[in-house]
Amino acid sequence: GDALPLQRFPPSSKQPVHLPYPAACRPCRLPARALLRPAKVCQAGDAYTREKFKPQPTRDLEKEKRRLQNILATGKDEVEVEQVFIQKKEEEIAEPDRFEELMNEIQERREFLAEMETLGQGKKYQGIILTEISQKLHEMEIIDKKRSEEMSNIMTKAFPVGNNSSLQD
Repeated sequence: GDALPLQRFPPSSKQPVHLPYPAACRPCRLPARALLRPAKVCQAGDAYTREKFKPQPTRDLEKEKRRLQNILATGKDEVEVEQVFIQKKEEEIAEPDRFEELMNEIQERREFLAEMETLGQGKKYQGIILTEISQKLHEMEIIDKKRSEEMSNIMTKAFPVGNNSSLQD
């Protein structure tokens, strides 16, 4: 049960032979000075070779072809047509009405409150959500009053009410 001996004992007829450490067990010795490679060895390797330059297109060649074809065919540059088309698209996309935005926000809050109630957290959020909804409703009322005033102003300008004798008869 003891550990094996470190030295091998030779048969009694032979003298003990001392074996040196195997190469893996020898302690590493660092050289006294750094090993420098000669310049020719460095240049012979791939350290000084450069990769070839491979240019890539910086613009869309198909788009450029279409633009030049358009210039030759019509005498006009396509870019101008695209800018006008983009401006028309921007004009067509109107901003959503604030009144509609408020209606959507109220609907979102109602849905959120319903989700919280299904999760059992309805009481926690009910006061906050109802307060936000009432604020949105108040803002909607203000917008509605402004719109009704604007409509009444437009109507009075379009159809002025005056003392015309032909209307009273």
